[in-house]
Amino acid sequence: MRPLALRQHAYIAEQVNNRQEMDTKTSGDTRIGYEWIALSVTTIGALMAAIDASAVIIALPTIMADLQADFITIMWVLLSYMLILAALVPVIGRLADMLGRKNLYNLGFIIFIVGSLLCGLSQPQFHGWDLVGYRMVQGVGGALLLTNSAVIVTDAFRKGRLGFGLGVNGIAFSAGFLLGPVVGGILTSISWRLVFLINVPIGIIGTIWGILQLREPVTLPTGQHFDWKGSLTFTLGLATLLLAVSLYAFPMTSAGVVYTLFVVAAVSLALFVVAERRAPEPMLNLRLFKNRSFAYASAANGLNGLARGAVLFVLTFFLQGPYGYDPLKAGIFLAPFGAAFLVVGPISGHLSDRYGARYLATAGLLISAVGLLGLCTVVSTTPYWVLAVWMALMGGGSGLFASPNMNAIMSAVKPSERGIASGIRSMLMNTGQMLAIAIAFPLVLSQIPEDVLYHVFLYGGGLGGAPQVLASFEFGMHEAFLVSAAITVFAAIISFRRPSGVPRDSVAT
Repeated sequence: MRPLALRQHAYIAEQVNNRQEMDTKTSGDTRIGYEWIALSVTTIGALMAAIDASAVIIALPTIMADLQADFITIMWVLLSYMLILAALVPVIGRLADMLGRKNLYNLGFIIFIVGSLLCGLSQPQFHGWDLVGYRMVQGVGGALLLTNSAVIVTDAFRKGRLGFGLGVNGIAFSAGFLLGPVVGGILTSISWRLVFLINVPIGIIGTIWGILQLREPVTLPTGQHFDWKGSLTFTLGLATLLLAVSLYAFPMTSAGVVYTLFVVAAVSLALFVVAERRAPEPMLNLRLFKNRSFAYASAANGLNGLARGAVLFVLTFFLQGPYGYDPLKAGIFLAPFGAAFLVVGPISGHLSDRYGARYLATAGLLISAVGLLGLCTVVSTTPYWVLAVWMALMGGGSGLFASPNMNAIMSAVKPSERGIASGIRSMLMNTGQMLAIAIAFPLVLSQIPEDVLYHVFLYGGGLGGAPQVLASFEFGMHEAFLVSAAITVFAAIISFRRPSGVPRDSVAT
């Protein structure tokens, strides 16, 4: 009789747990097909953001000339967006767990539209610094879209289909990345301002569709309190840290200011830890990291962002410098990375629903490491098809890693904590990418004379006339890729240490 009693006890416990999950999870919107509606809304946002990201890179040389900006200012057009994105996503994730996902996501569309409109109206008399500010507005909208997108898909897809949904959502980003250089080149040939203004009609369509169609499938706990102390100290700490690192790599102020920012960051983050330990409802629930699946998946995600964050940035300069392509052609020739991600991403997401993330994500990181090691051998005389193979390995490996790893992160938490889980994931990824660019720039470009750098960035045309500069660039590039490969191998070790098994239906559904 004892085995029967144990089975009965286990059954009762399971029913209680399921009931508790359902109390937190559903609000009665179980309409068949809603998962596809949610996916369509988030796909518009992902497509818009991806096209904008890659098209802006292609448009930067023309923007630099038209706004009479210097190279450092133009780099801050990229960095300012990433800085705001990384600093805000954890706070937005917490708000999503308090207020719901729908309204915050739609607000993200509206702010992104406003930021894009302002970017398109930037004026030469400010030499690009007004554009830097407007990109920060775009970053606020992007943070709202990026954080809530993964949560909306997770809320909508159930019973072993989450990885597939996240993988399909990844197609939009990959397709946008592939289309971005072409779209950016076409629009820039008319006016670089269209690169930003094209987001306005797309964003309006996405906003209307989101307002009409999005639901809140998850019933969130009521009476929650916002952790102001934790939110302010964390945002200030992370923002000043990333700003200090970026100013060190792309200097535009004195060393004293940079050191002061580092001190402010250290003090703020220390105060944040103190505040979180005392807060009854912390902004960033550090207890999530007690879950091994969440902790290892998050660590691998951050390391992967650090490893590959500067890869496309460096390859763009390689294609325009040693290869001598013009900016539009360089953008198009980056396509193997996005194409491989496009093919592998949804397949790996579907497989992760059945087999879990451990082996898929780890294999993806190891394949990426092989691609990075291959890039360490590329020089100005290397045939393009060889470069394309290494880029495809990088893209395919990234696609094999991304969807299963995101599935593991989002499936490891309760429905009421998905917002902050998505915020942590985005924060680690974007922080890694910013740090990667800050590390890669001194290695790759710091030894190139400013006039040569300006000419290559603006017009392409190669470095054949400056053999010493070419040798310095290639040596620094190989160092950067070697560091990236080493970080990727370390990320693979972390990824392999996660628990095996498929995501739990009681949490992920």
